[in-house]
Amino acid sequence: MATTQFASARLRLPAARGPAQQHARRGVSVQCVAAPDQVTTRVQRNKNMGKLQAGYLFPEITRRRKAHLEANPDAKIISLGIGDTTEPIPPFIVEAMKAAAEGLGTLEGYSGYGAEQGTPALREAVCKRLYEKVGRKPGEIFVSDGSKCDIGRLQLMFGADVTVALQDPAYPVYVDSSVIMGMTGGHDGTGFENIQYMVCRPENDFFPDLSKAPRTDIIFFCSPNNPTGAAATREQLTQLVEFARKNGSIIVYDAAYALYINDDNCPKTIYEIPGADEVAIETCSFSKYAGFTGVRLGWTVVPEQLRYADGFPVINDFNRIMTTVFNGASNIAQAGGLACLQDDGWQEMLKLVEFYKENAAILRTTFEEMGFTVYGGQNAPYVWVGFPGQKSWDVFAEILQNCDIVTTPGSGFGPGGEGFVRASAFGHRDNILEAVQRFKKVYGGQK
Repeated sequence: MATTQFASARLRLPAARGPAQQHARRGVSVQCVAAPDQVTTRVQRNKNMGKLQAGYLFPEITRRRKAHLEANPDAKIISLGIGDTTEPIPPFIVEAMKAAAEGLGTLEGYSGYGAEQGTPALREAVCKRLYEKVGRKPGEIFVSDGSKCDIGRLQLMFGADVTVALQDPAYPVYVDSSVIMGMTGGHDGTGFENIQYMVCRPENDFFPDLSKAPRTDIIFFCSPNNPTGAAATREQLTQLVEFARKNGSIIVYDAAYALYINDDNCPKTIYEIPGADEVAIETCSFSKYAGFTGVRLGWTVVPEQLRYADGFPVINDFNRIMTTVFNGASNIAQAGGLACLQDDGWQEMLKLVEFYKENAAILRTTFEEMGFTVYGGQNAPYVWVGFPGQKSWDVFAEILQNCDIVTTPGSGFGPGGEGFVRASAFGHRDNILEAVQRFKKVYGGQK
C-alpha cells in the first residue's frame, strides 16, 4: 500500500502588531508539504483552506484534552467546553422516533426520499409553535440537519463576492466558512482581512456600536450570543434591523439558544421586530433544546419578503441550494422534531432546557462568589468569565492542568474574546457540582 511522507513543514508566526494588539490572538498557519516526487495529482489546493488558522476551535480543544489525559492518565476530566448536551432525550420524543424507526421495517410505514425542505407536517408545526404570531408561513421554513450546516449552505448561496460583518466574539463557523468561501483576505495576527469584526464586550453591553460600523452585505448575529451569553434587547434588535434596512444588508440571525431567554425584553425571534422580514434570515436548531446534537435537526426561515437588490426572492435561491446539495433531514429525526412541538414533547423539552439553565445559574453564582466578573448564564447556557490581563489559552491550560476541567478559551471566538473563558452549562448535575468544588479549591479566595 502506497504511503505519503511529509517531507517538510513550514510554521508561520505573524509578527506582533504593536502595543494595541499585544493581547490579541496570534495566528498560526501550518503547511505540510510533500516532496514533489511523492505527489501523484496535479490538483492545486483551495488557497482559501490555507488561510485557516491552526485548526477549528473545538477539535483543537479535543487535541489538548487528549494530550492532557496522556500525560495524566488518572485524571477525571470534566468538560465544560464544547457545549454538547448530556441528558437523555425526553421519553415522549424518543417514543416518536422509535415508532418512526420501527415503521421503516414495514410496508405500510416505509418511506424513502422526502421533500428536501422537510415534511409538511413538521414545517407547519415549527411555524405554528414559533412563528405564526410574527407572520411567518410554513413554506418559509426549511427543515435541515442543523444550524451549523445551514450556515454553510447560506454561504454557498451568497457566494464569494459579498462582504461580511459579525459579532466579535462569535461562533467560529461564521468566520471560518467565510474564509473557505473566499470572502476574506489573510489573517493579520488579529483577525481576517475583509471581515468587519463588530466588537461586543462589557464596555458596550455586548452590542456593537452600529454608528461606527461600515456597511456590509451580510451581518451574522447570534442572540443569545455564543459565547458571551448576552441576549439582545428589543431596543438593540430594533437598531440592528434599522441598520440593515438603511444599508440594504441581510442579517443571518442565529437563534439557536432562544428558548433559554428569561427576559421578556429580549425577543426570541428576530421577526418580533417590525421590518425584519425584509432583511433577515433566521436559523435555529433542536440541538440544545431536545438533546439533538447527535440526532441532527434544525431549520432556517427565509421570508418571502426578503429580496436581492434586483428584486429576486432570496427564498427561491435557498430552495435551489437545499434541493441541490441536501437530500432532506432524516425521517426519523423529523418524527422526533414533530414530537418536540406537540404539547407533551414541548413541556418535556422546556423541562430539559430548565435543567441546563439551573446548571448555568450554579456556575455563574460560583464564579461570582469567588470574585470573578461574570457575564451570561441568565438568558443562555454559557457563562463568560473574565481573567483580565491573561491570555485565554493560558487560562484554559491553567484550568485544565489544575482542575482537570475543560473550558473554552475566549480568544478562540475572535480577538474580542481575549481575556475570557467560556464555561458551558451542558453537563450532568453531579459533574457541574464537582466542577464547582474544583474551581473553589483552586481559585477560591484568589480574587
